[in-house]
Amino acid sequence: MAVYDDARGLLAHELFSQVELHRIFGGVVPELASRDHVRRLLPLVKSALSLAATAPVELSGVVYTAGPGLIGALLTGAALGRSLAYGWRIPALGVHHLEGHLLAPLLEPEAPDFPHLALLVSGGHTMLIEVRAVGSYVILGQTRDDAAGEAFDKTAKLLGLPYPGGPELAQLALSGRPGVFTFPRPMLDRAGLEFSFSGLKTAVLHAVRACELTTAVKADIAYAVQDAIVETLVTKALRGLEETGLDTLVVSGGVGANKALRARMRAAVEARGGRVFYPRLEFCTDNAAMIAVAGLKRLAAGQHSGLAIEARAQWPLDALEAL
Repeated sequence: MAVYDDARGLLAHELFSQVELHRIFGGVVPELASRDHVRRLLPLVKSALSLAATAPVELSGVVYTAGPGLIGALLTGAALGRSLAYGWRIPALGVHHLEGHLLAPLLEPEAPDFPHLALLVSGGHTMLIEVRAVGSYVILGQTRDDAAGEAFDKTAKLLGLPYPGGPELAQLALSGRPGVFTFPRPMLDRAGLEFSFSGLKTAVLHAVRACELTTAVKADIAYAVQDAIVETLVTKALRGLEETGLDTLVVSGGVGANKALRARMRAAVEARGGRVFYPRLEFCTDNAAMIAVAGLKRLAAGQHSGLAIEARAQWPLDALEAL
């Protein structure tokens, strides 16, 4: 939950993590996620309003994530958001999850100008997007199969690392040795801006099965996987900047918190005279602050949802209305 003011900025944001709930299963269990949402939502609303020293009568709208994503969890948030807005007699608006990620850098003191190129990279998405304005998005390339974040997470699972695997693998990679393992850089040998990570996952699986997984070997594999993913993302992002003629890149989504990616991307983009913008680490993963920013832009433009409680498991980003 978050409370955002168009003049004063972010007043409060609250997060209750379900990591411990799902860790024993090695991944998100949709039914458990939905039920836990029901328990946690109202207490988080009260806590965020209290931290922001804001009463409901001071609010001008309620926004919530309407998709894409797990439909059960989305419906719990949509039902509460729509109901609160109805009770408080203010507009409600369902926000596109990915638009929230794209606009998350607007939470920072120095925000990127439009147009710019965005690399949206997470457990479910790997996309290069030309962001022309709020709501005006041209998808230049995306993954044909698995996302980069999924490749991180599946590798971590093969290595016996706890959920969520991506951060655990990045930590393990710090003690890995370069050159011990080499994994493919998917689709770098051909033109275009699309991605594919299924072949990388298969190569890692074969490597894991072929060797004894000592602590050192696990670290070497983690290093090599991270190196392959980071090089792929950096190369494709540079290619995207070249093809569009843009010089500003935004990196958002959960994988955007990876420190190796941040360092190499910044060095590569700045070497060609460009700039890179990231949300702060806490706003790379899913959060309410980014949804508040995106929702405020659309509410201010006069958009709002009807009385129906709607959520979408699938929702094309380029179907959104430009402001």
